[in-house]
Amino acid sequence: MIKRFLPAVFLWLAGGALFAQELLTFEKVIQLGLENNFDVNIAINEREIAANQKQMGLGAIMPVVDARYSRTASTEDVEQQFLNDASPRIIEDAKSQNETFSLVAIYGISADALIALKRLGKLTEISELEAKVVVENTVANLSFAYYRLVLELQRNRLLRETLELSQRRLDIARAQYELGQQSKSAYLAAQVDYNADLSLLVSQEQVIQTAKINLNELLAVPATYNYVVKDTILVEENLLLEDLIDNSLHHNKQLLVTQRQENLAFLQIRELQAQRLPTLTFNGNYNHSVQNSDAGFIIQNKRDGYNFGATIGINLFSGFTLNRRIQTAKLERVNQQYALEQYEVQLDADIHRTFNIYENSKKRLEIEQNNFNVVEENTEIAFERFKMGLTGFLEFRDAQVSRLEAENRLIDAIFSIKETEIELMRLSGKIFYQGNGEPVL
Repeated sequence: MIKRFLPAVFLWLAGGALFAQELLTFEKVIQLGLENNFDVNIAINEREIAANQKQMGLGAIMPVVDARYSRTASTEDVEQQFLNDASPRIIEDAKSQNETFSLVAIYGISADALIALKRLGKLTEISELEAKVVVENTVANLSFAYYRLVLELQRNRLLRETLELSQRRLDIARAQYELGQQSKSAYLAAQVDYNADLSLLVSQEQVIQTAKINLNELLAVPATYNYVVKDTILVEENLLLEDLIDNSLHHNKQLLVTQRQENLAFLQIRELQAQRLPTLTFNGNYNHSVQNSDAGFIIQNKRDGYNFGATIGINLFSGFTLNRRIQTAKLERVNQQYALEQYEVQLDADIHRTFNIYENSKKRLEIEQNNFNVVEENTEIAFERFKMGLTGFLEFRDAQVSRLEAENRLIDAIFSIKETEIELMRLSGKIFYQGNGEPVL
């Protein structure tokens, strides 16, 4: 893969303060974000919940076995009158005991339960893909936030250089004014331009702080967490539209989710239709019971044995409820098919739209690089002429402003390429390498 290294501009803090702060690389941003980001953690837990529900669904095709044991005892005063005995029989404190143990097993077979198990498996696949969607979106958002911070640091460095140049111009204008070689208006104009540049730098510091807070929010760390970034922006040069579109059809996670949802709607119809089929249930149990009594003809009744059976059932009429549920499921499947087609069209449009911006940004970058080289040389010449008194402050200020605008456009072009590259990687499902899971951005 051919890469082109465009060095980013770094923010170096004064003195030894740099070494007191953590150096936060792009790789560390991704690692820390995936570990801490709440959306990622929630998505991982949702995936685990779906996997557990699939395991729970296995219970529908597994036998059910219950064991029960009971023991009761009673003491009663009993008076019994028999036909062949004129006098009643009285038994005081007659005791009776009843002990029962049973083991019951039931196993039912139904077509809708088997299809429901397939549906739960499809839900697990969807949950897995949705977790990957969250991870990819988080990586993309972290990348945007990180490179946005690098961009603002570049602008900050540019404004510092502009301010330094304005300071040098102010010093020259002050010296010339004090020596009587320049008017006070020229000196005051230099002071005004210096103040304007200083104001822009102060405003840029606020922009940098906001960019850091935005990145910290995605990293799920305190807003005051401070660090230094020092990195190089890698710009992809060989992205091809045909490869991006082809890859998106196979690896775009949201497209895969939409496809699975259409399959899920189909399985829902099959599951409802299967409820019209007969169900078969097997049952068997083992019983052991002992009854002891001091009163009555039978003083002990003991039973021990097995019994087995099977039941076949079929629903004959359910008030047309099942028919309506099937009709609704069919309409839901049609809607899912529409949603799938809609997302395919949207994905194709998004890739074409983003790729056009990507190509245009590359053309802009080449133009702005050449233009900046010219403007930079022109600014140096204008400053030398200003020092020698061969040109006025207005001409020098124009050259200075042109340099600032040219470098800003150059920085914007670099960031635009990186921004669209990240989006193209996300849309085509190429945020991560297929093999080792390393981010390619």
